[in-house]
Amino acid sequence: MNRVWILLVLTSFGVRGAEAQDWLSFSGYVMNVPVYQRVNGTLARSFGRDRDQWLNVARARLRPTASLWGNARLSLEYEITSLYHSGPLFFDIQTTRNKRQVVDMTWNPIHQSKYSVIHFVDRLHFDQSLGFADIVIGRQRIAWGTGRIWNPTDLFNPINPTSFAKIEKDGVDAALTKLTFGDFTDLTLVYNPQEGWKTGNTGFRFRTNYDEYDMAIVGGHFDKRAVVGGDFAGNLFQAGVRGEGILSADRHNLSSSFAEYILGIDYQFTSKLYGLLEYHFNGEGTKDKSGYDLLRLSRGEIINVGRDYLALQASYLVHPLVNATLLCMRNLDDKSQFLGLLILCSVTDELAVALGGQLYAGDDFTEFWYYPEAIYLKADFYF
Repeated sequence: MNRVWILLVLTSFGVRGAEAQDWLSFSGYVMNVPVYQRVNGTLARSFGRDRDQWLNVARARLRPTASLWGNARLSLEYEITSLYHSGPLFFDIQTTRNKRQVVDMTWNPIHQSKYSVIHFVDRLHFDQSLGFADIVIGRQRIAWGTGRIWNPTDLFNPINPTSFAKIEKDGVDAALTKLTFGDFTDLTLVYNPQEGWKTGNTGFRFRTNYDEYDMAIVGGHFDKRAVVGGDFAGNLFQAGVRGEGILSADRHNLSSSFAEYILGIDYQFTSKLYGLLEYHFNGEGTKDKSGYDLLRLSRGEIINVGRDYLALQASYLVHPLVNATLLCMRNLDDKSQFLGLLILCSVTDELAVALGGQLYAGDDFTEFWYYPEAIYLKADFYF
């Protein structure tokens, strides 16, 4: 039934577009990422797997948008993802379902031991602008926070900083209203149904500006926990500074309460060199590696298992068409670390190719010890 419904939506876009091309816009991209991974030797022996793995992730994303009537539109983002892997994966890089989606809009026509293809709707929402308010209903992107590496106040779908196969944040099934009070002041209200519409998450974000700083307060009820927090971003002399954090509590079990926050600073040293430093405190994690929740990490429910992190990122414009980015991330408690390098070349306005690599280091059973080292190529073509 779901796949029939998806096809009807796509067909309706196509039919209306044939009648009136002026109100229908269409864009998208295709992406291909061949990957070589080398799994930790101890893990490979423990699970009886080969250390060397070959993967290929391919994505095609179609993005039609229909302008309906005055300041109203209907947007769809439909993705087809294929994944080949020579052996079993320790971390699922093709997950499409998440707890913020109450309606199943996936179709898995091919599911073999080493190869699979998934079709899914990642965005499908109706937008109506009323001047003083914007209303969005359906599967949509909701991205809160100011952090560049981590986003504690993004209570919907943060992305793991080590992920190279994911571009967009997952869509959220929600009703959103944004009330505008001025050029830099607004209030966003969100309702996200859960558990077959039986319960739901509710949240708000009030944003304003003072002097050179943007500030926001967030709060609500998420996953049966009360959450309150905020974020800020502004300038400190010639540098940019930002921070965000939350306090999460379960009124039935106050001992499970935790705080999470980030503090960051970035600076454009020259026209070619940019640097960023960000600290992350993860109160939901632990300093004891024996207590790491690796199951939730592998399912994508959390993005880190430790307590204290520091990330350093630098980007250098080698050529007007070539940019190199280096990211170093360290778990300050167990001393494990991640090093990622990406060299991106813009071949044309539509085509970009990149070469990337990821190295992980740490003692046995520390956080980044579990991750496989990787080298990959990436090609993106936009239309």
